[in-house]
Order: sequence, then C-alpha cells, then structure tokens
Amino acid sequence: MRLLIVDDSRSSLALIGSIIRETFAGGIELCLNPVEALEKCDDQQFDLIIVDHVMPEMDGVAFTALLRARPAYHTVPVIMITSDLDKTVRIEAIRAGATDFLPKPFDPTELQARASNLLALRQAQVELANRAQWLAREVERATAHLLAREEEIIYRLARAIEYRDGDTGEHVSRVAQVSQLIAEGIGLAPERCRMIYLAAPLHDIGKIGIADAILSKPGKLTSDEMAQMREHVTIGARILERGSSELIRTAELIAQSHHERWDGTGYPDRLSGNDIPIEARIVAIADVFDALCSERPYKAAWPIDKARSEILDCSGTHFDPTCVAAFRTKWPEILAVMQPDPAKLALTL
Repeated sequence: MRLLIVDDSRSSLALIGSIIRETFAGGIELCLNPVEALEKCDDQQFDLIIVDHVMPEMDGVAFTALLRARPAYHTVPVIMITSDLDKTVRIEAIRAGATDFLPKPFDPTELQARASNLLALRQAQVELANRAQWLAREVERATAHLLAREEEIIYRLARAIEYRDGDTGEHVSRVAQVSQLIAEGIGLAPERCRMIYLAAPLHDIGKIGIADAILSKPGKLTSDEMAQMREHVTIGARILERGSSELIRTAELIAQSHHERWDGTGYPDRLSGNDIPIEARIVAIADVFDALCSERPYKAAWPIDKARSEILDCSGTHFDPTCVAAFRTKWPEILAVMQPDPAKLALTL
C-alpha cells in the first residue's frame, strides 16, 4: 500500500506525515503542489490520498475531480481535510469524488483510524480485483480449451467424411482456407472469417447418408442417383440443426445452402441473391473451385487456371459477384493454398 499526502503548508504536511507513519508501514509521498501531485499519480499507483481543501494553485475539490478522471483512480479512497464546515463545500467535494472528510483541527487518533480503515478497504478492493482478473483468465483459458476441442472434433469428422467420399481429406482443409480468404476479401470481421473457416469443413457432412455406390460411381449419375446425391444438403442440415454453438449454427447454414446458386437455379430451396446466407455463398465458390482442381472417380482434375476462369465466368449466375471479386483479389493467396511451396511445407512437417 502507498499513500500520498497533498498540502501546500510544509508544517501541516510534515505533521500529517508523522501521524500517519506511527501506524502505517507502507510508502508515503509528501507533496506541496497539487499539480505535481497529479503528475506523481500518473507515474505511480497510490492506494490512499489525503488532500487539503484550501490550496492556492488548485483546491482539494478540483484536485479530486481531476484525480477521479484517471481510470486508475476511480475507486482509490480520498480523505479531504478542511476547515470549511459549509455544507455546500462538502457536497461539491462528494460530487468530485471525495470519500471521507476530516475537519481542522483534526484529532491524530481519528486521522489514523480513518486512514487505516480506508487502507483496509483498499486492500480488500485490490485483492478482489486481482481475484476477479485471475478468474477471468481461468475462464478464458478453459473456454479456449473447449473451443479448441470443438474445432478439432469438427475437423477430424470432416476429414473422415472426405475419406469416405474417396478423397484424402485435404479437400476440406483447402475449402476452409479459401473460404476464409474470400470472407476476408469481402470485408467480414476477423471473428466471422474465422468462424467460416472453422465451419466450412462440414459443408458435405450430409454425404454420410448417401450410398457408397453413388459416392464412388466412376461414371455420370442417373437422374435418380443425382436426386439422391442432392439429398446430402438436407441430411447435413438435419445433422447440424438446433446447434447450441455459433460454430455449429454457421455450419448448418453452409451445409444447407452451399449448392444454391446466385440466379436461383440451385438446390434444395432455389434461393437466389442475398437470400442465400453469405457463409454459403462464400463456401460455394471454394467448394466448386477445389472440386474442379481435384481428381474424382467421375472426372480428371482441371488445370488450376481453367478452374479459376470457370469461377470468374460464373459470376452473377452461379456465384455472388461480390464474392467472385474477392476471389479474384485474393488470387495470389488462394494459389498459394492450392500450390503450396514444397520447401515451406517441409519446414512445417
């Protein structure tokens, strides 16, 4: 605990200091000038302020008001010593933030008692604040741990689904990264971009309900098989519906609507334009682009430049033009995701 005494009278300052030192073992600063005292408060933290009311350069009321304007001194107790017993002065001092008053001439024992009580209150206040900060850090740490576990489970589940679909599981990682880049490109908040990145891998979770014969068929699907394949969006939405976390709710939107088209010719609900959730509009581009660049049982992989041209050509029909513009802007970074530097990749393994 540290204590600051402010009084323009050297004798009064010395007297108050000597009385306080009899019962207080902490550090004490004495200051004749209230302006200098405020500067001291900026440089260090005091736990109790004793200030005289009548001072030539700045009275105790003005000093207290300026002190309270400093965030670090919102709750530090202030004792004002005054010879003016006028009620108006006391009200002004209270409004300025004074905690207690002591009339002149004061009783030394009373000054010691009031200072001790306020310092004990301050000590408890500091300990409570420290405890609250510790608890906040612990809650933050526990929350981060839970979120990390949720993210890991989702990513591993998404990879399992991709393996079942005949892929290595890298598709979900690339779709997540490209989706985040597009989200950044259209100016979404960092937290929302991160949420889309985490939810995107579950876009095809509904494929878990599609027959293997359809998923792995090397040739073109029949109209009946295509209808069954399209059911994966509805199945995915049902798996994720009524989620309690924002991550699962975002994943549900993506799973349900990532096959909708900007012009309204997509499925399952034939939504168009801005009626399609922005998360789904973003992932639609990333999903189609990576699918075009990837080998599938029913097709060869497209050259990356041809796949890029297809995305750009479908702006305003299949895809949201704003998202396509972000895809174009972020192309160097997207290309790095699709064609990682082998040297950098080796360093991360």
